[in-house]
Amino acid sequence: MTATKVIELIGADIYQRESLVLSDVNLEVNAGEFVYITGKVGTGKSSLIKVLIAELPLHKGSGEVAGFSLVDIRHRQISLLRRKLGVVFQDFRLLPDRNVFQNLEFVLKATGWKNKLDILERIERVLKRVGMTAKKQKMPHQLSGGEQQRVVIARALLNDPPVILADEPTGNLDPETSSEILNLFLELNKEGKTIMMATHDFAAIASKPARTLVCANGFISDSAKENVLLDFESLLGF
Repeated sequence: MTATKVIELIGADIYQRESLVLSDVNLEVNAGEFVYITGKVGTGKSSLIKVLIAELPLHKGSGEVAGFSLVDIRHRQISLLRRKLGVVFQDFRLLPDRNVFQNLEFVLKATGWKNKLDILERIERVLKRVGMTAKKQKMPHQLSGGEQQRVVIARALLNDPPVILADEPTGNLDPETSSEILNLFLELNKEGKTIMMATHDFAAIASKPARTLVCANGFISDSAKENVLLDFESLLGF
């Protein structure tokens, strides 16, 4: 059976503002894969994620995510693309003046859900999936960092996207909570979600190994294709 590509970049240059951070990126991710992106701060991990969600434009090369071309993508197409993606941010980006339920309700309504019962059922389902049903009336500031990240993951699951992109999802969490969040991502991957996670948490990668892309010196290398055992200290210049 032929693998289905859900992410592809060909000869792509990745910029952050005016600065070129990754050159000539050639990347394929197939449906059902779990992929880490690692590297030191400033090496292009977050910028790569932002290009894939069309938050940053693709100026050179070609790219396709979930069936949408990233080249000259139009605003309406960006909205449709993001319904195919679940995005998890390090800084949570929860609305501070709304409780957990209202945060999720806002996203569903913004993406076209209208039936109140359908909205209620969907929110209950994703909160149960991440173990946060009992916290649905809490305000974001009343939650721990790990709880807020679980809500963010629930938000990412609302429209049942085939692909989840996570940018440093454990960056602000203690080691025990980080491990719990990583296990949740691995469970979602086993359920069929394609996961791409930017992280510099090398302990997590070592404990839960998977295909790993390394950003260093303006380029990205794929350990799986090169068939090498990653030595993070040498690859990242420590």
